[in-house]
Amino acid sequence: MAVVIACTRERRAEDPRVAITPETAKKLVDAGAQVRIEAGAGAGSAIPDETYREAGATVVKDVHDALDGADVLFKVRGPTAPEIAALKPGAVVVAMLDAWREKDTVQALAKGKITSFAMEFVPRITRAQVMDVLSSQANLAGYRAVIEAAHAYTKGFPMMMTAAGTIAAAKVFVMGAGVAGLQAIATARRLGAVVTATDVRPASKEQVESLGAKFIAVEDEEFKAAETAGGYAKQMSAEYMAKQAELTASHIVKQDVVITTALIPSRPAPRLITAAHVASMKPGSVIVDLAVEAGGNVEGSKPDQIVTTANGVKIVGWASLPGRIAADASALYARNLQAFSGLLIKDGALALDLDDEILKAAVVTHRGEIVHEGVKG
Repeated sequence: MAVVIACTRERRAEDPRVAITPETAKKLVDAGAQVRIEAGAGAGSAIPDETYREAGATVVKDVHDALDGADVLFKVRGPTAPEIAALKPGAVVVAMLDAWREKDTVQALAKGKITSFAMEFVPRITRAQVMDVLSSQANLAGYRAVIEAAHAYTKGFPMMMTAAGTIAAAKVFVMGAGVAGLQAIATARRLGAVVTATDVRPASKEQVESLGAKFIAVEDEEFKAAETAGGYAKQMSAEYMAKQAELTASHIVKQDVVITTALIPSRPAPRLITAAHVASMKPGSVIVDLAVEAGGNVEGSKPDQIVTTANGVKIVGWASLPGRIAADASALYARNLQAFSGLLIKDGALALDLDDEILKAAVVTHRGEIVHEGVKG
């Protein structure tokens, strides 16, 4: 019998993405799988049920019909308790499980004897690039962060010269020059802002400058040696951090928009902006916190709220920025999962090789146990 791959509607109101699109449904069907889609699963990404049917998928009325006898469940976020209960023992779940924080979900998956894979744990190696959900979603989050900032800001981004006078360009400061940060820089530049950015990795300076932004950092000898051979940031000394904090504080006070992007899946978000920083900014300034779900880079940010401070600064804390550009985010995420499915299904049958370096890194629960070393505790 063909492997049955199910996709259910996301239950979080703030996240309208979907884990299978008609494009990837067709590829999965062409590879010999049966694809079941819960009715309405693609509605938040502007995908009607009929489009799934045209791609060869079966659209069923509810979550129970979708999961009855399913071998694999594709999700954006981790499954709900009723979804886990509806799965048969030995079924496979593939999702962004947020396994470090969603402990109850992980425990329920283990108790249900479900094999689960967290896409955020897929290693960043060459053969796994097409499965890298962190990059695909962060790229869109960086773009959307600038759009949200422009919407909340009460002035324009570009310099405008008019008969009535000149309007100055907005000053945008991006904190963190990873995938999200670089896309935020590029987007703010396209909108005409004057952009500066900072990061603790020396290699990021060239990337920032290549996008037309100015790099802001204390560039002493410690900074120049602050990257490992693998390209990761080293732990900086307290002295360096104090100097960097002083530079950042003096820079933030001059900015119109600040976008923070420091988010590490396995740890709480680092605090980049304090209440004192916020209090120093001009009325009407905007801060967008991409890490609000992980505790926030910004003191005072709140999930799914725009907080206006006493001095008139808006702190934007949308919990799922990729979900606010759902059609494109779903398209990229679904391609990540469709590529990942090639590691799960061989010759039309479910075949899990947990010695494969990608599956070994991503597996969280298997045969009734939590097997990921970083999640066990």
